[in-house]
Amino acid sequence: MSARKKTRTSRPTATRPDGRRRKRASERRGVTIRDVALRAGVSIATVSRVLNRTAPVDERKRVLVETAAADLGYIPNPAAQSLLGRRTGGIGVLLPYVSGEFYSELLNGLDSTAKELGYFLLISTSHDRLEEWQAGARAMFGRVDGLVVMSPILTPDRLEIRSDEPTVYVNTPGAPDGANGFFSIGFSNLEGTFEATRYLLEAGHRTIAHVRGPVAHADADLREEGFRRAMAGHPAEECPVVEGGYHQEEGFAAARVIAAMQPRPTAVVAANDYCAMGVISGLLDAGLDVPGDVSVIGFDGVPSGRYSHPTLSTVEVPVRRLGERAVRTLVDVIQGHRAPPTGVEMIPVSLVLRASSRSLVEP
Repeated sequence: MSARKKTRTSRPTATRPDGRRRKRASERRGVTIRDVALRAGVSIATVSRVLNRTAPVDERKRVLVETAAADLGYIPNPAAQSLLGRRTGGIGVLLPYVSGEFYSELLNGLDSTAKELGYFLLISTSHDRLEEWQAGARAMFGRVDGLVVMSPILTPDRLEIRSDEPTVYVNTPGAPDGANGFFSIGFSNLEGTFEATRYLLEAGHRTIAHVRGPVAHADADLREEGFRRAMAGHPAEECPVVEGGYHQEEGFAAARVIAAMQPRPTAVVAANDYCAMGVISGLLDAGLDVPGDVSVIGFDGVPSGRYSHPTLSTVEVPVRRLGERAVRTLVDVIQGHRAPPTGVEMIPVSLVLRASSRSLVEP
């Protein structure tokens, strides 16, 4: 049996349904990240940082990279619709804390509105430490479409947030004229304590103490200023300011100081509701009656104040609305429905009187 001669045949060229030859992998490789780097005149690492948004990059280099990538038609993520129009569907939230009713209400407003508009939240906390703020901002970079930031201690220029990243600040000190694109939604800290103190004066109280919040805290400074403005013209002994804080134990300690004062105040305006609840507990512990001996007014309007004993008079802040407004504004900017706003938008507060305060004026 003779051996069959083997003949070499060429493999047929794969064709597409339209009859055109299918390109080999080497032919369809297309534009690479190296091509973008060469066109932009930067390193491959810089291109990666810009396109993947993994770290801040010099503004000039960022523009060069994005222009080169757009000119060459390079898209790093096949699922992306366009280089500049890429969306993650996420909103980053940077807060000092998430514990307590104030932050719970704020997060409820942020989260419910984000879900309604088709977004999810990524949340980071700093505990008012600069390095944690900056680490949170860097971690969010490239993972979200925009940021909601609440920083009552640190100004925006220290947070290392990119100027081209859509950002809405909540109750954050900064340039009131909107410099550098700064925009904040806040509430009237100064006016709130001013109105609470003025009410007490009109109710016949003359010696009124203020238990202030943390030192170097923008909210606390404004609330103290509102108190002092309302008490302007009264002798110093009629308007003592006692060091305190935003926690119940700090209010409790301040109450022991107030209880020993001569003349003893007949009313207290506290830094916030938790502080006010601590003040009430401390006054009761010292054998005083609230509001029989001392009236107490808080700030924030946390839900538990409606059920404390006695129920707490307070300056009520629409915290949930604050979160809702921040997200709607941010999403409008992200989706191009409005230009990035500047300046400060103030949401009004209201004085709510309950059982912890009383009038000394006979009806």
